[in-house]
Amino acid sequence: MQPRVLLIGGHGKASLLMTPLFLHRSWTVTSLIRNAAQADEIRAKGHDLPGKLEILVRSLEEVKNVQQAGSIIDEAKPDYVVWSAGAGGKGGSSLTYAIDRDAAKYFITACARTPSVRKFLMISYIGSRRQRAPWWTDEDWASCQHVNTEVLPHYFAAKVEADECLTALAEGRGRDFAAIILRPGNLTDDNATGLVALGKTRASGKVPRGDVADVAVRLLEKDGVHGWLDLLEGGDGVEEAVDKVVTNNVDCVEGEDLEAMMKRQNAS
Repeated sequence: MQPRVLLIGGHGKASLLMTPLFLHRSWTVTSLIRNAAQADEIRAKGHDLPGKLEILVRSLEEVKNVQQAGSIIDEAKPDYVVWSAGAGGKGGSSLTYAIDRDAAKYFITACARTPSVRKFLMISYIGSRRQRAPWWTDEDWASCQHVNTEVLPHYFAAKVEADECLTALAEGRGRDFAAIILRPGNLTDDNATGLVALGKTRASGKVPRGDVADVAVRLLEKDGVHGWLDLLEGGDGVEEAVDKVVTNNVDCVEGEDLEAMMKRQNAS
């Protein structure tokens, strides 16, 4: 049986690119959107494709606890969940924390508690980490710190907490739950190239949203994928890049303090 996917933030640019890729594989997609007026654009993405497309209208801003997130999970009945939502810089820091941190953590927790959900893929960003990656240069680390402390401090604080929540809860649940955190660089609307650098990359760079969508879908359909994976434009074909990170068991969480991460999650 083909999997069911709950796509949270279904009207986002990357989600609109992911949707036909899922449907082309005959998967069932439940696209979670905040405004019913967005539904026609999403339905057009499924025209003449073999999968099944469902629309669920809910506001993430109104999800205030794990139970409310869990009710959406129960309604959609997904095997896989993709978080591709965010405040998008609108509504100030309060909305960033409400969606990128709080709502994300509610859904992560609800999914970790739901045995039928087997994979959770988070779209994050390449700088979402507290420690310097061991493979980064001084310039990489300085660039990352500049963005996280001076340019996007609230976004960084929200995203890193959500990413750590997913990592910690996946560790607690065990091998029947794959937590995948895809961490692209600067997103562009350029045409997808099909050529990427996936895994331990430099700290800054760009990548087309179309390639992010392609990588995300292929990561979900591939067995054995887990952990943090950085993504930039590069020289590897997408399928080759995905195979490589699985074969080499790449996880860009390397360098982070996992024990401290677990303690923060247990204390929250």
